[in-house]
Amino acid sequence: VQLVESGGNLVQPGGSLGLSCAASGFTFSNFAMRWVRQAPGKGLEWVAQIDSRGGMTNYIDSVKGRFTISRDNVNNTLYLQMNSLQPEDAAVYYCEKGTLGSYSYSTYKYRGQGTQVTVSS
Repeated sequence: VQLVESGGNLVQPGGSLGLSCAASGFTFSNFAMRWVRQAPGKGLEWVAQIDSRGGMTNYIDSVKGRFTISRDNVNNTLYLQMNSLQPEDAAVYYCEKGTLGSYSYSTYKYRGQGTQVTVSS
């Protein structure tokens, strides 16, 4: 299993950023995926999750209406579109692979190396 995140950058408050996660080494379309983040000095926090087919998504309250998780099962890529970014969104963002197709029952065992998102003026 290999997960490679990209797209992190420095963005001003209120700006937008899109993250990608290229997956390989497993049948991507069979598994739920999620994005998690870790801010300096804090623990991992899940941000958004999506089922294997992309038909169901779920978000933590703090990003609802601002972030959108999606996936391309042809190109084995997971995405996170982030709008209206705030300083509290600054973190290293990781993608994780679920153990099942449904995120409701999945555990998450594999994580990429992360991509840094900085929100600052």
